Amino acid sequence: MLIDCHGHFTTAPPALGRWREKQIRAFEDSGTRVSPDELTIGDDEIRTAVEQGQLRLQNERGTDVTLFSPGAGKMAHHYGDARTSLDWSHVANDLIARVCALFPGRFVGVCQLPQSPGADLETSVRHSVAELERCVTEFGFVGALLNPDPSDGNWQAPPVTDKVYYPLYEKMVELDVPAMLHVAMSRNPALQGTCAHYLAGDTAVFMQLCQSDLFRDFPGLRVVIPHGGGAVPYHWGRYRGVMQDQGRPPLEELVLNNVHFDTCVYHRRGMQLLTDVIPARNILFASEMIGAVRGIDPETGSPFDDTKSILDSVTGLTDEDRRLIEHGNALRVFPRLKNHKNLANPEATNR
Repeated sequence: MLIDCHGHFTTAPPALGRWREKQIRAFEDSGTRVSPDELTIGDDEIRTAVEQGQLRLQNERGTDVTLFSPGAGKMAHHYGDARTSLDWSHVANDLIARVCALFPGRFVGVCQLPQSPGADLETSVRHSVAELERCVTEFGFVGALLNPDPSDGNWQAPPVTDKVYYPLYEKMVELDVPAMLHVAMSRNPALQGTCAHYLAGDTAVFMQLCQSDLFRDFPGLRVVIPHGGGAVPYHWGRYRGVMQDQGRPPLEELVLNNVHFDTCVYHRRGMQLLTDVIPARNILFASEMIGAVRGIDPETGSPFDDTKSILDSVTGLTDEDRRLIEHGNALRVFPRLKNHKNLANPEATNR
């Protein structure tokens, strides 16, 4: 079985984007609200978007199940106020729930959280607790996207280890769901989104975790850092050395019981480095297909985001390592997956 832990609905019907643009414009122009009820998307529109996009590639590449969330860049938490983010998250998550209902066994939901920066942060954390519980208990979602920079490129919020986030972590532990620590868009012209803000965010949030006692306070908390961890595997020695200089525990003790990395790394040498440095038990298969990079690699003739073929090419992994990366770790890190169709038996196939 192949479980992709990192998928976004980047092919959502255009009506979703039009509603969001109207919501943002109305609030910025006059402080008014646009009702979620104004959005109309038919089931056939959803089927077409998924069948011609993510599902087609899943079938071509042998992916059985994708953990599916709203488009990360489009979370855009800096727009509006806490109510703006709450309404937008309801709309986005309701749409993901419909995808999962239309394609049971192929997509499992991961929710967007209604975060907001600045003075609205504490209120938005309370909203995030409620939205996480709604998505898990009503829709069967198995995790959440947590944006470590809700200011979207300006890094004005406290670190994710700050106690303002503790009510959310308490709920995550209670529900037994992890978070993927995934930034959204960048509104900072000095930080391009895909290759600067995303990877810098992955790198920065890892250091936040290393310098905190978050996992002492929440030993059962689990997080996934996407995109192979940004610069983390490449600079593993630097992290080890700095933690040693600061009198902190070794990284294996400090973070590796709680922190995991995905395989959204789009060349063989990068994937080889990831699997050489990070233990197999801390790596989850992922592709982010139809996401950040959609073209064909002229050096290989394969899509950049066909991470399964790249993973197959790396050396040094045992059969057990590959089993863990391809599905075993996902079932452990996202334990609610076992409640979903065909996933109680990890050797089954949904195709």
